Amino acid sequence: LEMVIDRELSTIIARRQPTARDLRLLLAVSKTIANLERVGDEAARIARKVQRMLNDGESSRIGLPVADLEFESELAIRQLRKALDAFARLDVESAVEVLKQDHLIDREFEALMRKLVTCMVQDPSTISSSIELVFVAKALERVGDHAKNIAEVIIYIVKGTDVRHNPLDTVESLAR
Repeated sequence: LEMVIDRELSTIIARRQPTARDLRLLLAVSKTIANLERVGDEAARIARKVQRMLNDGESSRIGLPVADLEFESELAIRQLRKALDAFARLDVESAVEVLKQDHLIDREFEALMRKLVTCMVQDPSTISSSIELVFVAKALERVGDHAKNIAEVIIYIVKGTDVRHNPLDTVESLAR
């Protein structure tokens, strides 16, 4: 489907000769689709890991910080929803908010890693379960990164400025 969409975008560009903003929108749609595909990949990875843990019975014998994973997943879902809503409305302010809140998921991921390492050190029988949860936590953190990428694309569409790889204060001034 991605190839079909790219082909259609190329046809639009060739036949309609879009203005700069329209061209940015077409390119942004393509990038957003790629980010959403990656989010789907991460969701599938999470589902596989959780299913494996349930099938192996590991979920019932571990006392790992599952509540922390739930919180991280809520942050990631909230960020993705906000980014998609901002994309639908081409809302730069909401996109900047997504960028501002990206560090929350990163911080939660780091805290969860510390807790999982502590669990593994205190009880080596939790190592395999902890490693599975590391992969789940990393996948959730990547969902947040994809939401951030979508937010950066929104700023590019509206402002015509590529804000990737810039500090947040620079992004805020470029987004004005």
